[in-house]
Amino acid sequence: MERGIFGSPLVGVVNKLVVGLIDAPVAGGFVRKAMIKIRYVGRRSGKTIETPVGYRRDGDDVVIGVVAPDKKVWWRNFLDEGGPITLLGLDGRDRSGHAVAHRDAQGRVEVRVTLG
Repeated sequence: MERGIFGSPLVGVVNKLVVGLIDAPVAGGFVRKAMIKIRYVGRRSGKTIETPVGYRRDGDDVVIGVVAPDKKVWWRNFLDEGGPITLLGLDGRDRSGHAVAHRDAQGRVEVRVTLG
């Protein structure tokens, strides 16, 4: 079975590039309109993790669409009752919220964040 881009070391390189753009003084303002970093604590590992994600606003909530969810594990931290999450740099500041992941009948995954 082919691993593809989402199962390769290339993902780490791309994530570092995206984080660099998010944090960039000039380009960052544009990039942050569609991408931000999230911070959460892994349920099993107990480690604090930061990763870039694409997002969109839905009223007072933030929705993170998970691309290739079967090749990623981070969103599984928010299954069932969900858990705490921090959106770094949203609206110019760090925002805490509660995230819940949902998989639809077609296999698509969204993580909905209700801001605190």
